[in-house]
Amino acid sequence: MSKVLIVEDDAAIAALERDYLHTEGLEAEVAVDGPSGLDRGLNGGFDLVLLDVMLPGIDGFEVCRRLRAASDVPIIMVTARREDIDKIRGLGLGADDYVEKPFSPSVLVARIKSHLSRYERLTGTAAGRSVVTLGDVELNTATRRVRAHGQEVELKNREFELLEFLMLHPDVVFSRDQLYERVWGMDALGDNATVAVHINRLREKIETDPSAPRHLLTVWGAGYRFLP
Repeated sequence: MSKVLIVEDDAAIAALERDYLHTEGLEAEVAVDGPSGLDRGLNGGFDLVLLDVMLPGIDGFEVCRRLRAASDVPIIMVTARREDIDKIRGLGLGADDYVEKPFSPSVLVARIKSHLSRYERLTGTAAGRSVVTLGDVELNTATRRVRAHGQEVELKNREFELLEFLMLHPDVVFSRDQLYERVWGMDALGDNATVAVHINRLREKIETDPSAPRHLLTVWGAGYRFLP
């Protein structure tokens, strides 16, 4: 059974989230502030963290930053604020997704299940799959290692999956919506701004000059492509 950590200081919201997850056969534990959420997230062996932005003690952004430095488990941030800058900040710190309050519990559960399924698949064995080499970028789908310009680079799970998808479809242009649907697997359930954030993070890791990329190209008005 998958374990979900709910970090939420509003008792009513936390209880609603926990009850819906239990109904869907998922184990859920609640932490009511930033310090306890961080401690449980680091030591509790959870498969996903549902993390509120506004928390007492340590805010959700800092909790996300510290969790991501130690773990690749999916992090879904929950916020009542609608500003894009907050979403970009959270995604830049390593969050995998964003949910705005008020939310539909059934949609929230669907997104949690999607992230859990994808995480389980990504961390499972992949014996027999090949190495993909395009230009000076080498991606090993079995070991989940990437080398660029002869140097190994460290990628988070979602970064790896996005790069893998683009490298398996070289020179094909995909819109942000298409990439969000194919990689995140939640068509119309989230914010595709996360695609641009992850593309920028990938460029910083695999491109010699991220401001003038050779491989991860923007096709203005259309989307992105990987050029070998």
